[in-house]
Amino acid sequence: MSSPASHLVPQGTLHPSTAADPATPVSMGVLVSLSLAMLLSSLSTSIANVALPALVKAFAAPFEAVQWVVVAYLMTITVVIVGVGRLGDVAGRRRLLLIGLALFTLASIACGLATGLGPLIAARVLQGLGAAVMMALSLALVNEVVPKDRAGRTMGLLGTLSAVGTAMGPTLGGWLIGAWGWQAIFWVQVPMSLAALATAFRHLPADAPSAAPKAARSGHAGAVLQALRQPLMASGFATSALATTVVMATLVVGPFYLGGAFGLDAARMGLVMSVGPAVAALAAAPAGRLVDRLGAQRVNMGGLLLMGLGSAALPFAAAGWGVAGYAGALALITAGYATVQTANNTAVMAQATADQRGLVSGLLQLSRNLGLITGASVMGDVFQFGASAALGRAADASALAAGLRLTFLLAAALVALATVLSLWAARRKPV
Repeated sequence: MSSPASHLVPQGTLHPSTAADPATPVSMGVLVSLSLAMLLSSLSTSIANVALPALVKAFAAPFEAVQWVVVAYLMTITVVIVGVGRLGDVAGRRRLLLIGLALFTLASIACGLATGLGPLIAARVLQGLGAAVMMALSLALVNEVVPKDRAGRTMGLLGTLSAVGTAMGPTLGGWLIGAWGWQAIFWVQVPMSLAALATAFRHLPADAPSAAPKAARSGHAGAVLQALRQPLMASGFATSALATTVVMATLVVGPFYLGGAFGLDAARMGLVMSVGPAVAALAAAPAGRLVDRLGAQRVNMGGLLLMGLGSAALPFAAAGWGVAGYAGALALITAGYATVQTANNTAVMAQATADQRGLVSGLLQLSRNLGLITGASVMGDVFQFGASAALGRAADASALAAGLRLTFLLAAALVALATVLSLWAARRKPV
């Protein structure tokens, strides 16, 4: 009889068709490999934003052209993430994650070596493809390699690392660019991705060959429809999109309001805005432990309550208590968001059958990306409409306050909608 630990090495026999045994200890190597994959995919998004001014100078290109260094990466992830998640179900999740990590490593090297804007954008497309694999399959593998009673805290850990990657990107990128130039932001990702690749190769369990035919029979479109027919999954995707829309609104609206209403310079503005990612990073892991103890539904409701209170309070707290009030309400929103994402991801992935975990994880990540896009575009337009002034031009504090009020009252309504959907799904039996 083999020991429990023997199921956590590549030569093991843990099948994708079965969940991890509750008695099986979680290998630290497994956690490290999944955590690094999630950290890198989020870091690569935020670290590139800070390099745009340097790229404008380096390539003597307009901002609209250089912007594609960020847009190409995000668009690639959005377009392919559901497909690569499903491919992991068919071809093997460990195998595809290793390919994704290798592709991300090679693409990072290509970015660092790029001598023109075109090659750099092309390399970012490949990097986005690798990141999509890493994002989708990191979540999908949790239910395969982690015991059920530890799934929540593992989701919390991955959420923490995602928030840390987003938060550290601008600071790390700014320091690297100042010291060694824009290429350094890509070179720093190479040893990290190599470490993730080596750790995943060593510690993730082998794929079961028998899983592929079963997963392939249902077909991609049929599998998507089957997943969206489950009330908890459908509401989970909607909740992820709605919650991410609200958080993205804080990132889009924040710089205009903090600079225009309070007169903060870039450094102080960045310090206030860093409260959000920092609180999210601190809240995700405790939220995961609460999920394991109290259940995903209760914790999800608590997170939505925090988000709703923070959204409704933000414009009034900012008006009454200034920067401190703004930062306090922002902390409520982001703590709630980290809690919602942890609980929601755990609940949705628990509903996925063994042969559709990659697909469902991809749909979760797609809903998050759609929320990012909606938050950046729609919520920005709502703020501009509410302020009745063109963004980027002079606007008095009262106009900016009006824009902030309209934006976050709408945000509170979106959180209320997510709450209603979650309550509705909890009362429906799976189809």
